[in-house]
Amino acid sequence: MSSRQKNSDKKIFSYIGILMVIVVSFGVGIMFGRIVEPTGNLLSRLFSTSPSKIKEVSFAGNTSGEDEITEVDFDVFWSVWNIMKNEYVDASAVDEKEMFYSAIKGFVNSFNDPATVYLDPDETKTFNEGTEGKYFSGIGAELGYKDNQVVVISPLKGSPAEEAGLRAGDIIIAVDSEELSQEESLYDIVSKIRGEEGKEVVLTVVRKDSDKPFDILIVRGQITVPSMDYQMKDDIAVMNVSRFTDSSLKAWDSEWDTLVEEVLSKNPDGIILDLRGNPGGFFDAAVYAANDFLPKKTIVVKQEDREGRVKEFKVTRNGRLLDIPVVVVVNEGSASASEILAGALQMNSRAEVIGVETFGKGTAQSVIDTLPDQSSVHVTVAKWLLPDGSWLNHDNPIVPDKKVEFTDEQFKAGGDPQMDAALEILGSK
Repeated sequence: MSSRQKNSDKKIFSYIGILMVIVVSFGVGIMFGRIVEPTGNLLSRLFSTSPSKIKEVSFAGNTSGEDEITEVDFDVFWSVWNIMKNEYVDASAVDEKEMFYSAIKGFVNSFNDPATVYLDPDETKTFNEGTEGKYFSGIGAELGYKDNQVVVISPLKGSPAEEAGLRAGDIIIAVDSEELSQEESLYDIVSKIRGEEGKEVVLTVVRKDSDKPFDILIVRGQITVPSMDYQMKDDIAVMNVSRFTDSSLKAWDSEWDTLVEEVLSKNPDGIILDLRGNPGGFFDAAVYAANDFLPKKTIVVKQEDREGRVKEFKVTRNGRLLDIPVVVVVNEGSASASEILAGALQMNSRAEVIGVETFGKGTAQSVIDTLPDQSSVHVTVAKWLLPDGSWLNHDNPIVPDKKVEFTDEQFKAGGDPQMDAALEILGSK
């Protein structure tokens, strides 16, 4: 059994995607990698000691590489716990379960990594439900953090969010007139936006290059999220890949294979790979797609762990699209897996990339959902490096070879200057 097959069977996955507000509760743009779960012995050891008996915890090591021991006296924690439990003026507000989960969320959030989060049992349940299937109810938009602000990565095509006028890059500052705070996690904010089909939600946003907020009313609805499709524009095949997720990695790979065969049957003179608004998905899916465009042994992406060890992921099979000119179209809504694919084709001189700078999301999260109470923790465990060894992040996104903006006015008028530019480039080859 291959490593890809083994990892697709695990319950613990790696994510580097962007949160998607597309379900009644919430879902995610997800990316599965090759991160193994903690062993049963480790989990058993972690939970074998009663918290009331823990007095000190020692942590060894630091980022400087020098050995250091720091002792944390848990008596302080329990002293504050008991003060709040027994002395707070409103006894009805004392909820030990809420105190417990909030304490865990607090120290997880102290790492200041929006992708590293703790989900209580209810949140874990809705998270898992949100990753299954293609049909959702919600507004249809992917959200992320950038510069400590909640931004719209991209509205899904044909979604209520897109129809209402929400655009990639919009900064959300309030939901139903309630201002967002920096203390809220992305999951907290999603919980405010979620709701039943047919119900309204009002997002107050600030559009890029503007400082004037305005309201967008969105009626939640049923959303179908296709992974990919294609269309022919004269002799050019436009492959639209909206996400790298499906019901399973195997299903995504199969759909990609079908798409490639259909495109080949049209004998196109060129291919436009449209990755705009693609928030990511299975890591293996991005590598699988890259295999069809690049020669064997070409580096697609690298992974760096906390010890600085780097693993290379190379092309391992014969590509089917090697001899067809390619142009990749990206925007600020292209993230994680879509950036990996775009970066691989660009840095290996296989394709010209046009559009605007991508989102810049290059970390992998291990999702551990085998905790005793069915809660889960998503922890960043690796960085994704582009073929040149640079870390993909907000400060180092995919920069197009040719920058082409797509303004609100052009969008409302039904134009698409980025697609026009891609067609022009291929027409000149």
